[in-house]
Amino acid sequence: MDGNWFEFVAMQGIQARNAFFVIMVPLKFVPKFFKFDDNSLPPSLRAQRTLNKSRIPQISRYITENPKEYILSSLCACVDGEVKFEPSEISNNMGKLKISMDATVLINDGQHRRAAIEEAIKVNPHLGEETISVVLYADQGLKRSQQMFADLNMHAVKPAQSIKLLFNHRDEQTHITKSVIEAIPLFSEFTDFEKSSISNRSTKIFTFSSIHQATKELLSYKNNKLNTQESIQIASQFWQEVIQYIPGWLDLQEGKTSSFHLRQNYIHAHGIALQALARVGNMLLQNYSENWQNHLSKLIHVEWSRKNLAIWDGRALVAGKINKSRNNLVLVTNYIQKVLGLPLSDESQNVEEQFINTQQVKHHTYSNIKEMV
Repeated sequence: MDGNWFEFVAMQGIQARNAFFVIMVPLKFVPKFFKFDDNSLPPSLRAQRTLNKSRIPQISRYITENPKEYILSSLCACVDGEVKFEPSEISNNMGKLKISMDATVLINDGQHRRAAIEEAIKVNPHLGEETISVVLYADQGLKRSQQMFADLNMHAVKPAQSIKLLFNHRDEQTHITKSVIEAIPLFSEFTDFEKSSISNRSTKIFTFSSIHQATKELLSYKNNKLNTQESIQIASQFWQEVIQYIPGWLDLQEGKTSSFHLRQNYIHAHGIALQALARVGNMLLQNYSENWQNHLSKLIHVEWSRKNLAIWDGRALVAGKINKSRNNLVLVTNYIQKVLGLPLSDESQNVEEQFINTQQVKHHTYSNIKEMV
């Protein structure tokens, strides 16, 4: 700080024929120095979207719970006010950046990180001495600020859920999923670890995220006191047992069919079946812990063919396509439970009855139309 100026060591660059600067800012200085798009700014300066306040504690906890490992990408901001860059003797692109204390520094990208940093410092004041890189642009008015925000977010692509989970080495459930996949040849050979949906021509049939979600569902039963290793063992045993009673999966493993053929013709080749099987497994582990394997042999009687519309139309298929809604998941789970001779919960029974009533009305209407024609 120098008189009426904030002063930073900075690097200067050029983009679109305009200068921009990269500075390092102490975290404790971030809340005071940067304004974001909230009610403290006049309407003419509100160039950003509203904060999603549920994200702030998530990011803040990430910082405070990982003080030796957290990583924060650069903030990007516009300076509305006087800016001076004084090159050093060593290089014209390195030197001191002076920003008037009267200037407004408005964040274009990173408003949630800014708010989370503020909360994290309240929990752990020592974090305030650490720094974050900031990319600064001289302000060219509201219209340009809004355009910058649009440009910064235009090409932002969220990574697939599968790859986000795969790279999260802190999460115990992710570790369990990885270990289960490694233990089961069908999973290890036919799982896509990068994408959260399978393309028609893919040789894979499962996604990492679908196995992760299903295994998490499987192990989420009440009074589960299994440690990590025991969870891996039980989950691996369950999926190995299930595989024995789904002929299509066995054929795929033995090279007798293709992933494409299974996806086109069978319900079990889609994530909704995997999750429904996990829900059934959850019930078995909770209520039949001593002999849960015995019940799974009846899976051989499940009619998985998509052509069997009497079973799957409206239950898993809507207009001929797989529907993954919560209601459809309950209905697919119900069908498997009934084949296995397992009772439905009151909630599941209500969903089943509503489905049956809807199907009856649908068929009655269809019959009337045929008669009229």
